Amino acid sequence: MSRKITRRRFLQVAGTSAGFSVMYLANGHKIVAQTASPAAEGGVTAASEAPMLTELVTAGSLPPLEERITSNPMVINPVEKIGKYGGTMRTACLGGADQHVFTRITGYDGLVMWSTDWNEVIPAVASAYEVNADSTEYTFTLRPGHKWSDGAPFTSDDILFYVNDVTLSPVGSGQGRIPFTAEAIDEITFKIIFEEPNGLFLQNLCQVDGQVWTQNPKHYLSQFHENYNTENLDELISKEGTADWIELFRKKGGSIPGSPVVAMWTNPELPRLTGWVPVIPYGVDTRVTFTRNPYYYKVDPEGQQLPYIDKLDYVVTEDVEVLLLKGLSGELDFEMRHFCTARNKPVIADALEDMESEFFEANPSIMNTNIYMLNLAHKDPALREIFNNKDFRIGLSHAINRQEVIDVVYVSQGEPWQAGPRPETPYYNETLAKQFTEYDVDLANEYLDKVVPERDGDGWRLRPDGQRLSFAVEVAQAGEFPEMVDTSTLVVQYWREVGVDVVASVQDRSLFQNRCDANDHDAAVWPGGSGLQDALISPYNYMAFSGNRFGIPWTYYWNNTPEPKATPEEGPEPVVQQQALYDQIRATGDPDEQIRLLEEILKIAEEQFFVMGISLPAPEYGIKKTTFRNVRMTGMPNAWVYPNPGPDHPAHFFFDV
Repeated sequence: MSRKITRRRFLQVAGTSAGFSVMYLANGHKIVAQTASPAAEGGVTAASEAPMLTELVTAGSLPPLEERITSNPMVINPVEKIGKYGGTMRTACLGGADQHVFTRITGYDGLVMWSTDWNEVIPAVASAYEVNADSTEYTFTLRPGHKWSDGAPFTSDDILFYVNDVTLSPVGSGQGRIPFTAEAIDEITFKIIFEEPNGLFLQNLCQVDGQVWTQNPKHYLSQFHENYNTENLDELISKEGTADWIELFRKKGGSIPGSPVVAMWTNPELPRLTGWVPVIPYGVDTRVTFTRNPYYYKVDPEGQQLPYIDKLDYVVTEDVEVLLLKGLSGELDFEMRHFCTARNKPVIADALEDMESEFFEANPSIMNTNIYMLNLAHKDPALREIFNNKDFRIGLSHAINRQEVIDVVYVSQGEPWQAGPRPETPYYNETLAKQFTEYDVDLANEYLDKVVPERDGDGWRLRPDGQRLSFAVEVAQAGEFPEMVDTSTLVVQYWREVGVDVVASVQDRSLFQNRCDANDHDAAVWPGGSGLQDALISPYNYMAFSGNRFGIPWTYYWNNTPEPKATPEEGPEPVVQQQALYDQIRATGDPDEQIRLLEEILKIAEEQFFVMGISLPAPEYGIKKTTFRNVRMTGMPNAWVYPNPGPDHPAHFFFDV
């Protein structure tokens, strides 16, 4: 089978269609900036506001618009048309594991962001950025007059507080792989300086975790920090019932790595830069409610301050079926997760007219419905030796009747697929995606006989030590991926039919994650992400990268992970080779070189066949009210790295009634 990889340049610059300019200097140094201030050129400025805010201004409880919004707002061009103010958007949160749904809709306001086509990094909270030739220095310019939701100025000082007093303090996560420092040039300009090249810094800022840079207001959080509060910190610790100031800070603060609950959604007092702010926070009710931020920095082309929608209302439940019923009864205005599965689509389609709703399509970044990962770093030496034999993995792969899984579980949508990027990406590798997907029991037995030929009297294959070859595939009860259980029921049966004694161990998602992190699992299954542009940023299905479940100790060793949950160890030569290649990706800001290096990583993944997949997912969908406008009807990426619909600017969604 031929190997095919197409190449496409991934830009770390802004496109002119988005209202930004880009310049390249002769040495490759690149500068990205928003076009000259609209105010200075007589262009778009903040000209009007929502009626609910005008009422507050008239009553004297809110400053006028020109005193609230930056003089250089971000202009959002509508998908359909200029919107109308008003209304409450109803959507859903699936219990405690789904807090990032808030980031997707109301929390995607970082220094930079993905363009809607996911091909560029563009300024957002920052109005411009500049990168030096070797990607060691990043200079950002904030928007003049930008304010937090309580009216306090947002400045370079807030960024330095995040770096020095949060990230590099006991409440933070430390330096990470590449040590860095921050320095303020002036009130709205600052520089991030890395000790080594960091060619993926901008892309990482666009992800969910990158939003933390704009979520730590110094004027508010310093009262909970030992470096600043020398008067009543102990009193605040006692009042909040926390063990120490670090726990207090995490309880009151922004998105601090390591926090069990994200304070952005539990503390309504925390000032923020997002389009809406919580009035009923997460954890106190069966609903979470947000209202508009009077100081938001985005406007439409006519100068109307965004967001258009007054309020957001999330119903909170642990039961996907409850959400489905609410959707079918017309109680949700916008939803594209949880119950929007292939299995449910016919039922929803029959009810669309009564729901007064319609479908919109989404492009999944998931490249596989289910990735089965044998633990290649297993603590049991006998299982490790068997699992690391490529012939054993090939045999298991040929034993899977993928088409039957597709027909039974996925209503005949999709095609047999391994862990390989989707065909529409620049990283598509045909061999990696299609190898060993043929269902052939005789061929499966032929490969397995090379590794574990001996069987007991009941036909079960035996390990070299004479014990029955038995292991468990751990399956998480994940509400957004209910098909994993049904698929795994079929897969373990296929493997048992070729003499491998396998069971599916269905368990709570938190237990599943803890067992994998501790390297206590035999094998695990999870949907295969990183199928689109995220293959470059988070290639965990192709190599021992953070998030993988086939070589966790190897990842801990490579990352020099602080306080790992399992003993780190250096991986075998192909793993080390991939990790060295990825270090080179991090060390260059050249998009073409990054793609070339990723191709080499994928070639090794093709040769090693670390994990096996089931099927390429069909296009995904969401539902929205027919009167709910400015939502892309086709082409919206659906990914964790691209936290949709965030890059599509939910602040410009509106009700056309």
